[in-house]
Amino acid sequence: MKLYGVIGAGGFGKEVMPLAAHWLPIWDGIEHDSELVFVVEDQYFTQNQRVNGYRVMSMTEFLTAPVSERRFNISIGNSAVRERIANSIPADVATPFSIHAPNHVSLDGNSIGDGAIFCSFTNVTSNAKIGRFFHGNIYSYVAHDCVIGDFVTFAPGVMCNGHVVIEDHAYIGTGAIIRDGTDKPIVIGRGAVVGMGAVVTKSVPPGVTVIGNPAKPLIRD
Repeated sequence: MKLYGVIGAGGFGKEVMPLAAHWLPIWDGIEHDSELVFVVEDQYFTQNQRVNGYRVMSMTEFLTAPVSERRFNISIGNSAVRERIANSIPADVATPFSIHAPNHVSLDGNSIGDGAIFCSFTNVTSNAKIGRFFHGNIYSYVAHDCVIGDFVTFAPGVMCNGHVVIEDHAYIGTGAIIRDGTDKPIVIGRGAVVGMGAVVTKSVPPGVTVIGNPAKPLIRD
């Protein structure tokens, strides 16, 4: 038996699961003895729970079930939690799989890391490099010659134009626009946050939150 787990049964997990169910038979040839399940960490597990018809397993149960193959994706928004979980699962126990919506488009020369999620109407154009466990929510895109780090999150409707570098754990908010960096690549630093609807015209330092048009650092009271 093959077991495929979507880790996280919250709001985003419930959006991702139908995409996994649609994609896996095409991509991986799931057989009749395979099962697609939600996986939650043990402290959140309730026996015999089901979410939208899918069985919920505890992490311990998922990692110890007697199966021939075990694969996982992580549908948790918090990038630090995604990294912790990804690094806690030994490669000889379970390996990541990526999830793509039926209408996701990826063109030529792209390199996509393990465990990516591309929701409906997402697009990666050409010659982009994307790291591990990327989340691309609905209507977001990555344009040509961008370099995206590990555990980066794009909220819905993000427009990331060409020659942009986004470092690990950055969060790009709904409807944000990042200008093309053809003359000088725009760099969004590690752990930076780009606020909802922001228009980024220059680089953002690591850990800084920017908002507005043009985007400027958030001043906290």
